[in-house]
Amino acid sequence: MTEPRLADHDLAALVADWLTWDEAGRELGVTPAKVRTMVRDHQLAAAKPAPDRPQGVPALFLVDGEPVKGLPGLLTLLHDSGFDDRECIAWIFLDADLPGRPIDALRENRGSEVKRRAQALAL
Repeated sequence: MTEPRLADHDLAALVADWLTWDEAGRELGVTPAKVRTMVRDHQLAAAKPAPDRPQGVPALFLVDGEPVKGLPGLLTLLHDSGFDDRECIAWIFLDADLPGRPIDALRENRGSEVKRRAQALAL
């Protein structure tokens, strides 16, 4: 049996807390339009966690009013490897034997190993 594709993972099950554009904007101190720009520029990622839910940003992507340290570079790296936002979010929230999930490593300032593993995806 093969692993499910990243795009097929249930994001609502992987990510417990989601922020709307307005909530993310308030947390970042910017407008919802700026949040959309940040997503477009790969500083953040957004997706619909479920078909019946609006697009949002995982709450764990923000800390102290900013994107988690290392997240923008990681997202750019994953996008350069052909991932879309949904796949990026799934990869970041799945256990990648770091130990733990890449999002936890980023939030604990252990981003070097996460980026190394992401770079290996491109090979």
